Amino acid sequence: MDSATEAFVAHRNLLFTVAYEMLGSATDAEDVLQETWLRWAAVDHSTVREQRAYLVRITTRQALNRLRSLGRRKESYVGSWLPEPLLTAPDVADDVELSDSVSMAMLLVLETLTPTERAVFVLRDVFALEYDEIAEAVGKTPAAVRQIAHRARAHVAARRPRGVVSQAESRNAVEAFQRAVTTGDLQSLVDILAPDVVLLGDGGGIKQTLPRPILGADKVARLLTVGLGQAGHHLSVEPVQVNGSPAMVIRRDGELDGVMALTIEDGLITGMYYVRNPDKLSWMQRETTVSR
Repeated sequence: MDSATEAFVAHRNLLFTVAYEMLGSATDAEDVLQETWLRWAAVDHSTVREQRAYLVRITTRQALNRLRSLGRRKESYVGSWLPEPLLTAPDVADDVELSDSVSMAMLLVLETLTPTERAVFVLRDVFALEYDEIAEAVGKTPAAVRQIAHRARAHVAARRPRGVVSQAESRNAVEAFQRAVTTGDLQSLVDILAPDVVLLGDGGGIKQTLPRPILGADKVARLLTVGLGQAGHHLSVEPVQVNGSPAMVIRRDGELDGVMALTIEDGLITGMYYVRNPDKLSWMQRETTVSR
């Protein structure tokens, strides 16, 4: 490998994670990496002092361009839009900050930021870049970036899930959920759901799903026991790690039906994100490496 290719390969997982956190779409993140490579290959590398910072800057600019066009696509999206789920290795959960930053819940919070706010928040709070580096990437002054970072941080803090959940708590909640769903035990399902649990579904207009969010343990439990337990179909529920957090791969008659990512707080499930859109399930075939 020449030095340019070697540098790109060395930082590829980082660049993918930056693009994915900005876009919420692994497919679009891969496209951004292709564009980043084309621009990186055309650079006079003798003028580059910090390869990592330079590559992150290219990736950020390409992701910002893609994010703006992605916003227009989402406006015409059928039903609720959820991020594209990634099958991640179990050790991602060991890095609490990384797993939190790529979780479905956090990606949905980031959706409420402007494109520039999202880029600044991701680069500063997740990847700890200096303000002057971020300024070059987003085309702002370092002083403006500080203000944007402060505003974005306050916005995210008011909306992000509270507290850190132990792996034992997560495992117990997931096992209880799996038993309740596969047995159709309505009361056991209600017991593992937080009173204000929210269920969101994404079918993309291809698969039937929820037209709007469902709120409350009783409503969510009844909908799941009816919706997942359709007569004449064999249902299997397999626990996995998706975006560094607990999730379930749901199969009907052996065929992948969807992925349900979970947010767990105080031993109860507070958020459920059910992606059924088949166009978003290709990244569930193999583990994807995310890194900081």
